[in-house]
Amino acid sequence: MKKIISSAALLMGSLFFAQAKNDTIKQKENQIEGVTLTARKPTVESKADRTVFNVSNSSILAGNTTWDVLRMTPLVSIDNNDAVKAEGESVTVYINDRKSVFTGKELKEYLKTIPADNLMKIEVITSPSSRYESAGSVINIVLKKRDDEGMKGSVTFNNRQNTKNSQYTNLNLNYHKKNFTQTVVGSYSDNTWAQKNLYINSLYLDNDITQTNNDNISRSKSPSISSTSEYELNDKNNIGVILEYYQSKSTTNSDSDLVRTKNGGPFESYHQDQDATGRYRTLGTNIFYKYYDKEKNRILDVNVGSNYNSQENNDEFLKTFHSSSDIIHTGVNSHEQTRNYYLKVDYTQPLGKGGSFEVGGKMDFNNNVIPNNLNLYGGLNKDNLRTNDVFHYEDNINSLYANYSKTFFEKLETRVGLRYEHIDFKMRQDVAGTERKDSYGTLLPNLLLKYSFSTKFDLSLTYNRNLWRPWYSEFNPFLVPTNEGTYSRGNMDLEPNPSHRLYMKFGILKKYFISARYTYTDRDYWTSFVVEDKKTVSLPANLNGKVQKYYLFANTNQTFFKNKLNVNAGVGWYYIDNHDFNQINKLDGKDYISYIGASANLSYTNLFNKNINLSAWVELSNQNNGNSYANKTNIFHNISATKLFPKTQMEVSLQLMNIFSRPVFDNTSYSQQGTIRNSTRSDWYGFSLSFVKRFGNQKVKGNTKTDVEKNSGGGK
Repeated sequence: MKKIISSAALLMGSLFFAQAKNDTIKQKENQIEGVTLTARKPTVESKADRTVFNVSNSSILAGNTTWDVLRMTPLVSIDNNDAVKAEGESVTVYINDRKSVFTGKELKEYLKTIPADNLMKIEVITSPSSRYESAGSVINIVLKKRDDEGMKGSVTFNNRQNTKNSQYTNLNLNYHKKNFTQTVVGSYSDNTWAQKNLYINSLYLDNDITQTNNDNISRSKSPSISSTSEYELNDKNNIGVILEYYQSKSTTNSDSDLVRTKNGGPFESYHQDQDATGRYRTLGTNIFYKYYDKEKNRILDVNVGSNYNSQENNDEFLKTFHSSSDIIHTGVNSHEQTRNYYLKVDYTQPLGKGGSFEVGGKMDFNNNVIPNNLNLYGGLNKDNLRTNDVFHYEDNINSLYANYSKTFFEKLETRVGLRYEHIDFKMRQDVAGTERKDSYGTLLPNLLLKYSFSTKFDLSLTYNRNLWRPWYSEFNPFLVPTNEGTYSRGNMDLEPNPSHRLYMKFGILKKYFISARYTYTDRDYWTSFVVEDKKTVSLPANLNGKVQKYYLFANTNQTFFKNKLNVNAGVGWYYIDNHDFNQINKLDGKDYISYIGASANLSYTNLFNKNINLSAWVELSNQNNGNSYANKTNIFHNISATKLFPKTQMEVSLQLMNIFSRPVFDNTSYSQQGTIRNSTRSDWYGFSLSFVKRFGNQKVKGNTKTDVEKNSGGGK
């Protein structure tokens, strides 16, 4: 860590000194024209309920995708399973205030098709209002809106060198004439990445220890296209259609060596090769109508749409037992399909002096199916597995919400919100015959208070009750082998996880912020491990018991050298009390966890007045989640330089990723039966080179949210 910090400090310090000296010389020689500096938003804004990462004019965008910039967003972390978290907690991702249908690796692949050049800002909403259908924090990705006359756009070419080589290209087109705006975004990526994994499965019974060393090489080819058409009927009424299509075809090859011992003596060992192919498709449609009365601050949003996802997996396992000549050849095939239909209505209007009222609701209908088949070549079924089944899941979620915001004495901002959600769901297996039907309703209140002592000091307090529902595929109980030497399945008995969050933030001089958070839950669900018919099985499971989490965070955003250098830095202390949780579940884990997290973003604009932009990012990260604890602290870092050519509207960017230290995700999960350690050597390192060609008028229209939506306790 000292090496990374000292190297980065030396590099940036040398550049800043040289820049300052260069500016002084130029001023003395009086050989340059006067420069007009335009005030702009700070890169990072800290508000009562959210932290806003303003990236629209940042050099961090060059050569990156939206996924890359999300990694570098303050308060955001991403684990080795590509799960996105904010302040260590699970999040719901929105794009332009529309909830994304993607999660996990699918969300990653989709965001990698959106060029960072399209980004306006990323909002990390730690205390969302009742408008959001979230289980905790919300990440809202806001894209730019261009509506200047004529055709404009950009083309991006990117080549990235990690262990293997990857390519990415993108075309952005925007056309605007009078009241009509059309935007088309198309991309294609050909990515190859490699990973090394170590799994150590330790069962308490018989001191049963299995160690698996696994090498993976995966390749995906992903085309995508999206279209947004918007027409202004008049100055108050807009209609539009959004169409999105994304596809990814992937292949994975892995080699695994497994050694198993019992009570210190050898038990079995084998080598396993895996060849897996898959295809993922999604098609999304959204038709919207918006009424916006600027004078009266009234907004009506109506959205109706559908989402279809298809995920085909064809996996083959070849296991060779070194102790004999047996070869077991198993094929695992599934074709997961999801269908979602929704109607969403939101309305906002002023109510009383300094007040605003917001009300809305949504109806969601989901129909999902997962057929699974095991092909046991040679007729061998040594593990006595069920060879086929079809899992069905259907639900209907109806929700209503209301928010009331009001400012008193021009110093006290308040927001009170309440959301009610009711779900009816049913699931079944065709062959096994198991089924479940259930329904429940829940109230989710939230509260925000912010008091401004002066223009330099303010204090805010928020409360949220959250409910995290299991993902439908986590219910699927079909048992399949994995390339870790274990088995995995879902759990039809999963229940939702409620939690409470209390958050306080103190702002000083609009540059320094100190925040504290307390959350607790009486039930959680995480990946657990059980032994079934002598097989080690991983599955999601409800674990009762109180978990309390405490968090302190200090953050600052500063500008130097006439606003050319922007620095945002933050450090947080996490403390988790698991003693009741471990005692109830008989887990031999850590009762109390304490660790530090930190991040910093630096950007320098127009170095040496040569249209060179620099950016750097570093994060100190620990992966502690539920019954899984980090064995290693990671230090992620990214350094990039971009050269602009204004006359030709060209950009060239060089990016260096984790060049001082390659990330390793290493954690241990605890269960009643034993522990599993997972160590993954990440492929997120190397360098990339990007070329961007722009054409047409690149002016971007400012955000058109109302004052109600913009203020720190805002309705959105």
